[in-house]
Amino acid sequence: MQLPLVSIIVPIHNSEKTLKRCVDSILKQDYQELEVFLVDDGSEDGSLAICREYAKQDARIKVIRKEQSGVSDARNLAMDQAEGKYLQFVDSDDWVTPDATRMMVSAAEHSSCDMVITHFFRVNHDKIRRKGHIKEYEVMTREGFAEHMMEKPANFYYGVMWNKLYRRDILNTHMLRCSRELNWCEDFLFNLQYLCYAERICALPYPTYYYVKTKNSLVAKEATMKNTIQTKKFIFTYYKELYENIDLYEENKGKINRFLISIASDGH
Repeated sequence: MQLPLVSIIVPIHNSEKTLKRCVDSILKQDYQELEVFLVDDGSEDGSLAICREYAKQDARIKVIRKEQSGVSDARNLAMDQAEGKYLQFVDSDDWVTPDATRMMVSAAEHSSCDMVITHFFRVNHDKIRRKGHIKEYEVMTREGFAEHMMEKPANFYYGVMWNKLYRRDILNTHMLRCSRELNWCEDFLFNLQYLCYAERICALPYPTYYYVKTKNSLVAKEATMKNTIQTKKFIFTYYKELYENIDLYEENKGKINRFLISIASDGH
């Protein structure tokens, strides 16, 4: 049986110190039906040269060079060119476990799921801690997943794109892309929009991703009090609409509205 192609998308900006670790972890996947997009977002260091060297060594790698315009634009450019049945996202300062893609694809194929979500490791200097929210293997409807999510909506587990597998046909059919208007919380907006069309979700209680907690990161800089309040109000419109559309809002109004005061967390 022919294995489905997976498109892995890596947005890159001045990442020469961590890029090789990231790309090596992708190329060492025990699932090999991959195309890998390395999208250089106007780097001023040696990132682009590293990308091009990898492309010479492995035909699965495709390098996109563009002027700096942000992570959303970088991801969108790769999504426009991707040919895989599934999409997977990796940030350039992080890395993935060797079985990450295989485990997610196996779950998606076996259970006919539209999205797969996994646990992850948080790396803070020499401390590595396992993080996640749904503790057991579970295949669920959109409604079931939304019930889990309302318990911890600001948890990275639900908000980020890098611990999930997506179906490209859903993205293209409904013209879903990352918002270029947001510099913070754009991942969660993307996930909320995707969940409007994902009918079955699989939760894997296994960590597949190493997330490096970076002090003074772009996310930390953008998350000022003013930006946080404005962005959360904007995101809440989509969050509330999801629950209204699946008839869960009225009976869970108090719990769902707590999103407005919840604090983004990686599970610490």
